[in-house]
Amino acid sequence: MRSDQEVSQKKIFPASYSTLCSSALAEFVAESYMLNDVECTLLVRGVGDTYLINSYQGRFILRLYRSSHRSFSNVQAEVGLLFILRQADVSISYPITDRHGEVIQSINAIEGPRCAVLFSYAPGQPERTLNERQLYIFGQEMARFHQVSSALTLAGDRWTFDKNTTLFDPLAKLKEAFKNDQESYTWLQNAARRVDSYLASLDTSEFSTGYCHFDFLPKNMHFVGDSITFFDFDFMGRGWLMYDIASFWQHMAIEVYAGRMTQQAFDNNYTIFLSGYRSHRAINEQELAVVPYLALGFWLFYMGFHTTHDQFYSFTQPSQLKGYIGFLKYLQTKFWC
Repeated sequence: MRSDQEVSQKKIFPASYSTLCSSALAEFVAESYMLNDVECTLLVRGVGDTYLINSYQGRFILRLYRSSHRSFSNVQAEVGLLFILRQADVSISYPITDRHGEVIQSINAIEGPRCAVLFSYAPGQPERTLNERQLYIFGQEMARFHQVSSALTLAGDRWTFDKNTTLFDPLAKLKEAFKNDQESYTWLQNAARRVDSYLASLDTSEFSTGYCHFDFLPKNMHFVGDSITFFDFDFMGRGWLMYDIASFWQHMAIEVYAGRMTQQAFDNNYTIFLSGYRSHRAINEQELAVVPYLALGFWLFYMGFHTTHDQFYSFTQPSQLKGYIGFLKYLQTKFWC
């Protein structure tokens, strides 16, 4: 048996991803942001680990980004967008500056430096099914966000949403996951080619572009009565703004597919949401026509991401993939021309 001294002299085993101590983070946040009576609780692991910060001054959210998934430049672009949105009075969870005026912290974890940002707390709670008033307000606030994001060029590095990043690059990542289901993989390839061909046949030069949230699902917004707050801009990037509408559209399509919403309710909800959006920003009919096709790119993008993230290993297993394929086939049959 080795002695305690021999064990202590061994190097710490390398890690690709570590969970940082909540009590140590509480001390770090208290000192950095001059907060009192700080308590820190890990809420969820993801692209970044999310911690709830309770303090005498109030509640906050601490995001600790994974170095393998978000560089300093990536985070810089995210916080840059959020500061501009806040200045424009778009309702978002915004970054908090520390006592030195800094926004992005660097924490030396076992695996190397990780970026951390403290955010304001989004009051309220998510609503899986939005009522008519909430749908209209959501549409308005998304349009207000797009009005700002369409006029920006940000410092920092974020990806572009296009046919490669939403269709063909994810397909390459998914090839191994479908090694025992070539039929489904071939279907995905053909579906991606069909979307690419359809989009190529259109004059998309007038499509609105800007920075997209790209994950506008009810889980990423909180309501207090009629007030809404957006958060979780982890996947923001630049592309057609219709990708954001497609993200919400496909959420409602899933509800219909799963039997939790009727087709009539889907149609009514989408109309109300678009009315709210159009009260602040115009959309042409050709842009709306591509939404069901962009939904494939939304799913492929996230399916491809699942292959890069150990937390989502279960999402790349055969039974889960079959579920995804079933829904995507439903979209193609019901909504594609």
